[in-house]
Amino acid sequence: MGQAFLIPEGRKAKDAVRGDDTNKDMKKIIFIVGPTAVGKTDIAFQLARQINGEIVSCDSMQVYKELSIITSKPSLEMREQIPHHLIDVVSVEEEFNVAAFNVLATEAIQKVLAGQKVPVVVGGSGMYMEILLDGIFEETIKDVDFRQQLKGRVQKEGNQKLYCELQQVDSDAACKIHPNDVRRVIRALEVYHVTQQPMSQLQKKRCGLWGKHDIDIFMINRDRQELYARIDRRVEEMFQEGAVKEIEGLKGKELSLTAQRIIGVEEIQGYFNGDYELDQAKEMMQQNTRRFAKRQLTWFRRDKRLQWIDIQPGDVLPNILE
Repeated sequence: MGQAFLIPEGRKAKDAVRGDDTNKDMKKIIFIVGPTAVGKTDIAFQLARQINGEIVSCDSMQVYKELSIITSKPSLEMREQIPHHLIDVVSVEEEFNVAAFNVLATEAIQKVLAGQKVPVVVGGSGMYMEILLDGIFEETIKDVDFRQQLKGRVQKEGNQKLYCELQQVDSDAACKIHPNDVRRVIRALEVYHVTQQPMSQLQKKRCGLWGKHDIDIFMINRDRQELYARIDRRVEEMFQEGAVKEIEGLKGKELSLTAQRIIGVEEIQGYFNGDYELDQAKEMMQQNTRRFAKRQLTWFRRDKRLQWIDIQPGDVLPNILE
């Protein structure tokens, strides 16, 4: 039998930031995060049962009412036994963004705490996790004309030149943004242009849950090849459970931009359009989900507050919970 290995650096980082004694009177909040298909749902459910907790979803796609299979929502049985928040809250025809999530998730967490229970925040969205912890950066700083100028420069000069400019004016932001993430590079340059202050410095003025509560953040991880095998099996199960029929049920609906980005929507719609066979749609979903998991891991690695739990082959749930 394997033993889940807890890497303590995240705990050390948390104590260094907040101090060993400052959390005595703070209410507990637990985050369980990690890449898709790693096993967060089962771990969080069992933990919530043990500690009198309720689940708060930190997933950007489980908010949509019409999609359950391709978004891997917790089962109805789980949701009947343990209250789950931020699942099935909007239609696929509605936009849902980080600002809306921040409001709803914060309200849900406060509601759980008021009921003398422990919020267990669960999901794979690193951005949503960060927004909850650190607060949301005000989007009121805008210069649309300057933004369009930068977009025009990208077309003529490419990505790298703008990224080098960002490194010069805001190296901290540049460290967190990939050179090919043009949208975020432009946004950071736009903020600096308007305020003459680095966006990374402005963001430090944000206010979230961190520092106000006793927060533990557990990052669940597995061997990369094992994770990819789990992803492939999950996609196979999605098709067995009716993923094609689920996407077929979206016909006639005008999907929001955020709903269109859900892995499985475009791939299966391509099959309906006759662009390729069903097996190819499945393979595309598997490949795109593996790439998504890789991006998730990249995001989580940069946050030193996380306590990593590497699940070893043979580990059973009670060991992981312990």
